[in-house]
Amino acid sequence: MSRGVGAFSQSYAEARTRFCAAAEAAGLEVEPHLHPLLGRDGEALAMDVARDGPASARALLVISSACHGVEGFCGSGVQIDLLGDSHWRAQVQRSGVAVLYVHGLNPHGFSWWRRTTQENVDLNRNFHDFSQPLPHNTAYDEIAHLLVPAQWPPTPEVQAAVARYIQQRGMLAWQLAVSGGQYEHPEGLFYGGRNPTWSHQTLRQVLRDHAQRCTQLGWIDLHTGLGPNGVGERIFACRDDAQALARTRAWWGDAVTSIYDGSSTSPLLSGLMWNAAYEECPQAAYTSIALEYGTLPPAQMLDALRADQWAENHPEAAPELLAAIKRQTR
Repeated sequence: MSRGVGAFSQSYAEARTRFCAAAEAAGLEVEPHLHPLLGRDGEALAMDVARDGPASARALLVISSACHGVEGFCGSGVQIDLLGDSHWRAQVQRSGVAVLYVHGLNPHGFSWWRRTTQENVDLNRNFHDFSQPLPHNTAYDEIAHLLVPAQWPPTPEVQAAVARYIQQRGMLAWQLAVSGGQYEHPEGLFYGGRNPTWSHQTLRQVLRDHAQRCTQLGWIDLHTGLGPNGVGERIFACRDDAQALARTRAWWGDAVTSIYDGSSTSPLLSGLMWNAAYEECPQAAYTSIALEYGTLPPAQMLDALRADQWAENHPEAAPELLAAIKRQTR
């Protein structure tokens, strides 16, 4: 990367301004898809799109940020840096591949330092056919009251119950129950919603506008959270298809992990965003990774998300506690 840490912003408004400026400096037009709500500082919110390469390109690489809102600080920095990297852009142009930068998939969560959309929906669990029955995560039902308890910090009784669950069933079972996606607890964690969110619908429109001519569609979706601090895990982000996995590893190396064989730090999930690529771009061979940069150990990271959800459910709580929880989430 050309500028490293200097590409990263301290607020959504700054990140959006810098992304648009970097795209314009590169001679690219920015296509804004305006969100209906405003941000935490009263700023306009948008999913901004910049395309580097002709509409007729047979190969398209999507690089997206902020599927999970607050994780956009990392993804935005990567996008801004790439737009300012003349060597990278020259290589791309020589290759004949067009690059589509999608900045702020979930701008509301990015601005408000939340992982979720304004409906408390995890965008990466929201891609279902909502005319059909939704998955029912019975394991989440069992622990919902422990994950987001009545008070924060949790009581010793709640902490003991969580420890007992993990001791008896294992950390992987806990992680799968918590994060696999659930559709019955709208004030809980990893809620997938009951309808397509604004971000869901807008992303589908972006794919229809930009990704229905190509025959090869690649996608790098930038995330933070799981894994060792600062390490970028390349997680296979396609259907459970051996040919697609082989192609993905040929592109990005044998270290690509998979939720299907247990090699990834992420468990098996439902309602994933990349479902839209198959549905909106069936003409293209689809190859994708979620590039997940680790932050904190899993239990500490999950506790930060639990606290943030509790704070969202309890706006009447002491301002000092709410502010501390927000800092922890960030």
